[in-house]
Amino acid sequence: EISCVTGVQTCALPICDVQSIAILGGTGDLGGGLARQWSRAGYQILIGSRTLEKGEEAAKALLAEFPDLNVTGHENLEAATKADLVVLTVPFAHQLSTLESVAAGLSGKVLIDVTVPLMPPKVGTVQLPEKGSAAVMAQELLGDDVFVVSAFQNVGAVHLQEDHQIECDVLVTGNKRAARETVIKLVEAVGLRGWHAGPLANATAAEALTSILITINRHHGIDGAGIVITGEPKAKAKAD
Repeated sequence: EISCVTGVQTCALPICDVQSIAILGGTGDLGGGLARQWSRAGYQILIGSRTLEKGEEAAKALLAEFPDLNVTGHENLEAATKADLVVLTVPFAHQLSTLESVAAGLSGKVLIDVTVPLMPPKVGTVQLPEKGSAAVMAQELLGDDVFVVSAFQNVGAVHLQEDHQIECDVLVTGNKRAARETVIKLVEAVGLRGWHAGPLANATAAEALTSILITINRHHGIDGAGIVITGEPKAKAKAD
């Protein structure tokens, strides 16, 4: 059975009542956009950064623009430890070092890894790591006590920073169905549509798509291209 910790209570992931979300790297565009959207949806947001000062500055900047948000700033490990669920939105170059620094606060929790293995200057060219994907690297580093789920790689940060319906779907991959379901609920909370996309190994496809979308943005002058899954579900999803 998978469980997650919410305060002093333990609950099964399918019914886990996530109330607080730590966003590590919440000082960036994507992390800040997710913080804004989830806070508006009623979640308590803990913005994490490498230093307490930067985390607090990011929270203050969001509150200055949107005083109604429930956002606080923290150092990464403190944010990860206090929150019910953790989101990683740092550049690929800092992914593993950040996870190593917060591993003690992740035990038993779902980690949403948004990392894309972009390697400047050729960010429009797919360059996957030797392990196949950044998400697989995260899971191998953290071990089975942390439930890594890959999501949000194909959503333009610009859309999350604006108030409009976002025409983009989210591919959600992870080795535990219950963990994916928890993340899909968070996807839907910000007005997006989430799809079970299989085990974490399939994160390779979503991560690779980001470079393709960057190329499409550049070539066609689109600001934040995304993906949409066609067709409508007709039956309950099969177990996997």
